Amino acid sequence: MNLGPIEYIVARIDGDYAYLLQEEQSKEEEKCVARALLPPEIAEGTRLHYEMMEYTIR
Repeated sequence: MNLGPIEYIVARIDGDYAYLLQEEQSKEEEKCVARALLPPEIAEGTRLHYEMMEYTIR
């Protein structure tokens, strides 16, 4: 389990889930995350910082 730090971009939002792309790994698959685990003000294109199982907007 990778506890970070990792930088993500919100690629798309679909209902209760957001699909994240790791910034440094553009060819990697999207990571599906429940929106309940993310800051409520996210939108497509939002940059997120992940560390110690917590997402914050940067």
